[in-house]
Amino acid sequence: MTEPTAKSDRTAKSDAAKSDDASNAAGPEKQSVPQVQDELIATRHQLKVGRRSLRYTARSGKVVLWEEKITDGVWEGRKPRAQVSVTAYTLDDADPTTRPITFAFNGGPGSSSLWLHMGLLGPKRVIMGDAGELQAPPYGLADNPQSLLAVSDLVFIDPVSTGRSRVVEGEKAQDFHGFTADIASVGEIIRQWVTTEGRWGSPKFLAGESYGTTRAAGLAEHLQSEHGMYLNGLMLISSVLDFGTANFERGGDRACVMYLPFYAATAHYHGKHGRKSLRTVLAEAESFAARDYPYLLARGNRLTSAERAEAVATIARLIGVSEDYVSRADLRPEHWRYFGELRRDEGLTVGRLDSRFTGAAASGIAEHMDADPSMDAIMGPYAAAYQRYLFDELDVRDNSQFHVFGKGVIEKWSYKEFENSPVYVIDKLSRAMRQNPHLAVHFAYGYYDGATPYYAAENSVAHLQIPASARDNLEHHYYEAGHMMYVHEPSRLQQSDDLADFVRRRSNR
Repeated sequence: MTEPTAKSDRTAKSDAAKSDDASNAAGPEKQSVPQVQDELIATRHQLKVGRRSLRYTARSGKVVLWEEKITDGVWEGRKPRAQVSVTAYTLDDADPTTRPITFAFNGGPGSSSLWLHMGLLGPKRVIMGDAGELQAPPYGLADNPQSLLAVSDLVFIDPVSTGRSRVVEGEKAQDFHGFTADIASVGEIIRQWVTTEGRWGSPKFLAGESYGTTRAAGLAEHLQSEHGMYLNGLMLISSVLDFGTANFERGGDRACVMYLPFYAATAHYHGKHGRKSLRTVLAEAESFAARDYPYLLARGNRLTSAERAEAVATIARLIGVSEDYVSRADLRPEHWRYFGELRRDEGLTVGRLDSRFTGAAASGIAEHMDADPSMDAIMGPYAAAYQRYLFDELDVRDNSQFHVFGKGVIEKWSYKEFENSPVYVIDKLSRAMRQNPHLAVHFAYGYYDGATPYYAAENSVAHLQIPASARDNLEHHYYEAGHMMYVHEPSRLQQSDDLADFVRRRSNR
């Protein structure tokens, strides 16, 4: 429910932006700096949550990302680098010293934050249906009484080149498209927001999904070490902390092991395990992946014929494909090929982001699927619903192109910090938890997630270098859904409760 806007000022600037404008105009040498400013539209709303009615203010638009410029040791002032899209929700008349605040973003890298915004955390959500019962366009919007807003203020951030975030004139977008640069820029937006809004005394959380969990792990260490901004908790949804767990290239036996329980879950969903329960299937797959499978793969061509035949039979039975296929794959089914193989005889491919979804295969003889049917299913509903919501209810009239995924961002993303090694942030999260013994981490796993499989994520968590006492700060939650587990309605309801409970318990208030 939306109330008439108490004040909607398209040209209003925050106090910080006004100060920066004055600074920019102070001297002749400042006149060359682009005159940019925060552009936030404020609207007032209310949301019915049980018997409560939450009155809140939404502010959506762009904030300026500033950088301190020093050349040859000479201070040259603050320079605008980009305008970053944000949407913030703050409860009216709440005490900022007790009210938590959560900064949320998705992954990619190169994705905007509309997924968490419109699927799980925000006060509105998209209505799109689910696997096997998708709705037709145009798609609906509904109030989200399970919104995390009930327990925390929310700030959704679109990193540079996603959503409507853009560099300012004279800057290069590529300068922001890399592991360290991304953490620095998103971290600076968070620091600026907390400072401008007077929220240093608030309990603070980060919520990230997919590569957003990689970012969040790095951000926790960065914010605490660089700015002294200690956090209360991280919500890591479909986490990936060690990219080596998903690398099938050049002897990627580890990835084969990490994916096997996901394959087994997918096979169960698609009826390949008869009347066995999902828990029974996963228990066998996890046991095989923990002990026998790594040994068998490590043996290579030293396996006897009998050992190999037994391995082929076990793997084929667990993952729901033929023994001939497993044998030809040399015991190493690869995920892109598996998606196309499982239901090939029916002309179908299963989803990567969510293997509950199926789509028509472009070719019955293709080596692997041509497109992810789960991404096809969610892209249209989320893109349309979010932009409709911005226009109809948040009063945003910016007609520049909205990038659900920044063009070419993921293809050119720089991982130079990890040259000749997988992207790895277990050490950064470990450091953040050792530095701040109160930092809690909530992990959310989807059994049908083929992008960041749950067993691989569990493996990463098991390798955190933290004291035994800190393990009590790790929480694990599992859902019978995929990468965006909130697409599945029972999972969305449970996950919303789990996250709200986490924030309540970990806010120290």
